[in-house]
Amino acid sequence: MKMESGDFVMPGDFLSVSEQFLPGQGAYEDDGSVKSGVPGNVLIDEDEKEISVISKSGGPNLLKVGDIVYGEVKDVRGQRALITIYAKKGTRRELALPYMAAIHISQVTPGYIDKLTDAFRIGDLIEAKVVKIMGDNLDLNTEDITSGVVKAMCTRCRTFMDPCNESEVYCPVCDRKEKRKVSKNYDY
Repeated sequence: MKMESGDFVMPGDFLSVSEQFLPGQGAYEDDGSVKSGVPGNVLIDEDEKEISVISKSGGPNLLKVGDIVYGEVKDVRGQRALITIYAKKGTRRELALPYMAAIHISQVTPGYIDKLTDAFRIGDLIEAKVVKIMGDNLDLNTEDITSGVVKAMCTRCRTFMDPCNESEVYCPVCDRKEKRKVSKNYDY
């Protein structure tokens, strides 16, 4: 059945194939299909090739490509950092789903970095942009100057560190510097 603007749908209902429309507000991509994330009415934007579901109740707080998120670095392995997402910028509502994300080393800075631990360490809190969503897994990007580490802890004494510049933080207790991809929005 072909969806049209105004059709009423329930969560999980098939809206389109992802080659035809991108998921907008109230919709998500699941294995090549765009599905409804909320009960509501379908809204199709032919110009932007986007399909959304408008809910009168506001619906759950779902992420979409382009959202700015906050999370904690849980692991750094070779070419990828694994992140647990805790919040979406601009909303106080809790996220509807628990999201895990990854940042590939090529998505950290516009330039080259030798190793991922020069940008992130386990326990760092980061701000990043969602660039790809597959189910409840996300790919993030921190190339923008406002993205990156917003709070870092010393790897030696676990004290919160102060930023020195866009690529270093300083521990006032250990009197040492460590490399990080520091956000312009670093929380002092």
